[in-house]
Amino acid sequence: MVLTILLIIIYLAFISLGLPDSLLGSAWPSMYPNMGVPISYAGIVSMIIAGGTIVSSLFSDKLIRKLGTGLVTSISVLMTAGALLGFSVSNEFYELCLFAIPLGLGAGSVDAALNNFVALNYKAKHMSWLHCFWGVGAMTGPIIMSYCLERGAIFQLGYRIVAIIQFILVVILIVTLPFWKKSGSIKNNKPDNENCSEIELEHKIISKKELLKLPGAKHALLAFFCYCSIEATTGLWGSSFAVMAHGIKAETAAKWASLFYFGITFGRFLSGFITLKLNNRQIIHLGEILIAAGIIMIMLPFGQVTSLIGFVMIGIGCAPIYPSLLHETPVNFGAEYSQSIMGVQMACAYVGSTFMPPLFGILASYVGYSLMPFYIGGIFLLMYIMIETLNKRVDANQ
Repeated sequence: MVLTILLIIIYLAFISLGLPDSLLGSAWPSMYPNMGVPISYAGIVSMIIAGGTIVSSLFSDKLIRKLGTGLVTSISVLMTAGALLGFSVSNEFYELCLFAIPLGLGAGSVDAALNNFVALNYKAKHMSWLHCFWGVGAMTGPIIMSYCLERGAIFQLGYRIVAIIQFILVVILIVTLPFWKKSGSIKNNKPDNENCSEIELEHKIISKKELLKLPGAKHALLAFFCYCSIEATTGLWGSSFAVMAHGIKAETAAKWASLFYFGITFGRFLSGFITLKLNNRQIIHLGEILIAAGIIMIMLPFGQVTSLIGFVMIGIGCAPIYPSLLHETPVNFGAEYSQSIMGVQMACAYVGSTFMPPLFGILASYVGYSLMPFYIGGIFLLMYIMIETLNKRVDANQ
């Protein structure tokens, strides 16, 4: 009963985690003219948020060990809510930069905390559905913002509505804090994760240097870096590729990116059911096959429809890889080390999504946007090698 209540809370938390992630992009066209800054300044705010997320992910294991998952989640969501409220009253660009710091710091800790909690205590299907709920939040954020803007309201109102939603979640988290404490004894008596025969409540303290020496650790970190590089690059530049490589209209091209994210969200919903038949490694391989097929379809000179199908296939292929890799963490490295490495995995994932899309933008400005399928194809090949090597190292160590 306790774990069921916590699962509902975690699902709600991941919807709220996805809500702010897409707000900046949808609001920026109406933000930058009012603030008198170039359109490119959105990248500065995004980088600050990402930087805070990376830092908090790296230190999340120490915070969670000291305060517990429930309290860290409550504090993190409170920071996020406060930051969004700050965005809702900002009229100057420097104010956005200031409030971007707590927004990033709050996101990293809650992401690492909840992913590890689910990996230790729930079956693989819940990890897939958990990230599906993140997709629901990511799709809902722009809907809220566009609703406000279409009715003549300023962008601040959209941020204010999302901030209120976050504050409501904070109240729910604080009220249910006793459930997180009760979950400790349940974890010791009856773990729900079919991959873990016994879960240790106490996480071992390990330095980052020692962590990197764990068999397969470096390969896992590179795999997360590569996966998020593929997802973020495809999502950010898919529309530009459609315009530049296929000459289609901008409004039509915008739908390409939305269909890519729809593929991820719907794919994670489906993969929750597929995990009932396939294990994590098998479903990761399935995702890899779909990504490879999608990249090849984009490379082929068969026109717009083939490329569009390729984008959707990449999205569906991406869907199971991230949650399945996360869910394998206690199996690959042991439950006692899972929280420590989970935070570093999150940090490497954010590094990939932060720096690899801008790198493609720089290269494309010289080479052309037709480079995109080859760019993500190279990253995909590296990810495939890292995951295969990780599995071999883990198997050899067991």
